[in-house]
Amino acid sequence: MTVRPVPHIPESALTFALDSLPRDGAAHDSSRGLRHRALVSIPLTALATDSLVIGVTAVLAITGRNRLPIFDVAGDVSDMLGVVGPLMFLAWVITIAASGGYARSVFGAGPDEYKRVVNASLLTAAVVGVGCYLAKFPLSRGFFLLAFGIGVPLLVLGRFALRRALHKAHRLGVLQHRVLIAGRPSHIDEIAAVLDRERWLGYQVVGAVTPAGHVSATTASGIEVLGDSADLAAVAGAAGADVVFFANGAFRTSDEMRRAAWDLEQHRTQVVVAPSVTDVARERITVRPVGGLPLMHLDAARATKASRWAKRTFDLVGASALIVVLSPLLLLAAVRVWAFDRGPVLFRQVRTGRDGVEFACFKFRSMVTDAEALLARLHAEEGFEGGLFKMKDDPRITKPGRWLRRFSLDELPQLFNVVRGEMSLVGPRPPLPTEVAAYDDDMRRRLRVRPGMTGLWQVSGRSDLSWEEAIRLDIYYVDNWSMLQDLSILARTVGAVASSRGAY
Repeated sequence: MTVRPVPHIPESALTFALDSLPRDGAAHDSSRGLRHRALVSIPLTALATDSLVIGVTAVLAITGRNRLPIFDVAGDVSDMLGVVGPLMFLAWVITIAASGGYARSVFGAGPDEYKRVVNASLLTAAVVGVGCYLAKFPLSRGFFLLAFGIGVPLLVLGRFALRRALHKAHRLGVLQHRVLIAGRPSHIDEIAAVLDRERWLGYQVVGAVTPAGHVSATTASGIEVLGDSADLAAVAGAAGADVVFFANGAFRTSDEMRRAAWDLEQHRTQVVVAPSVTDVARERITVRPVGGLPLMHLDAARATKASRWAKRTFDLVGASALIVVLSPLLLLAAVRVWAFDRGPVLFRQVRTGRDGVEFACFKFRSMVTDAEALLARLHAEEGFEGGLFKMKDDPRITKPGRWLRRFSLDELPQLFNVVRGEMSLVGPRPPLPTEVAAYDDDMRRRLRVRPGMTGLWQVSGRSDLSWEEAIRLDIYYVDNWSMLQDLSILARTVGAVASSRGAY
């Protein structure tokens, strides 16, 4: 049995079609056994991937040591490595395994998988280096440096590719964990909503278990209630559940919860404890067991850190460099906008920035000159009631405007807003004052940092997202800011722009 917190919520031969398997009687048991074997194959696939990568690393390291001119003495080191080489690489795989690099719990989400592979690789390098020194074995230093200098990045890339394959399989509905959620109906629905939104996690909710006394056949969101928590193990077995989520209110006492976990252990069912905490980054969570009681410590929100000099310096240097590099594209876009109807090149719109301060947000004009005058009529025609107004076939957009919007080139002038300190390269979307006027207290947290040219909502679907989802992502960014997250969003922005997903 493994008890661990729920993963944070805000591709290869992994193709086992599990959803079509039968669910009753002996056929049901066979279905569960096949699904279990399919899930067990994930660590085996990782082992095969690592072994292949390490084999390729060996060839590259030997070839590089023999042929690269950077080494003083040329020669063939293959004979020297006849015995030591295979032992070294076998030890590498064994160390990864001993470090938990093939544990089922590390696959799919979080940085633990990468950390264990890197730490095991560094430990292997240290043991090999010290062992050869003590044994006075003349291991080629060039080979040693190339082996681990090439091998570690390749191992991480291999695991990244495997993770992408796993996520794709999950989204296609295969290699799924069948999940039973035990708890109060309201919290069951909250967890189910997160698991449904984050389908790449591979959790398929098959039912719910509620405390004794709950009489409804389904929860508010329509999840079928299969029984009560007193018969949890039996219900989980009948439903073919691989994982049981313990949500709030599932048990009256900790003793009941412990006994339920013991019962589930006999059926090889994994237990996941899901506290009433969502949209908190892993970096802000520390679990510290005290007297057998696992206490979850939450660090303070990081909005203030997102406003410090380091981020501002990064924005200023990055925006200035981009203006210089993209100046030919900026000039081309300006000429196309002006040549279409001889109207203004730039569109200045009042937006709300950090701490509610309004500023003029720059964009290349992508609409007709009287676009604002036509807005009220479009609101009435579309039945717009509030939030962010977007139309896939907005009649106000000009021909060059469609080109600009397709690749988000209309937003490039905002680089000057970044230089002026009104915006950041990464941050929440800059809202209109009319939007801010309708904000509640939660939404106003978006205003604690500078708005960004790109952000989580842009790389997660842009205009394809609902208003509520865009707000949720922006608040998540504010509360969980980090420089690494900014760099990740910038990298993902390139793909989002290239695919034009959600851009209109």
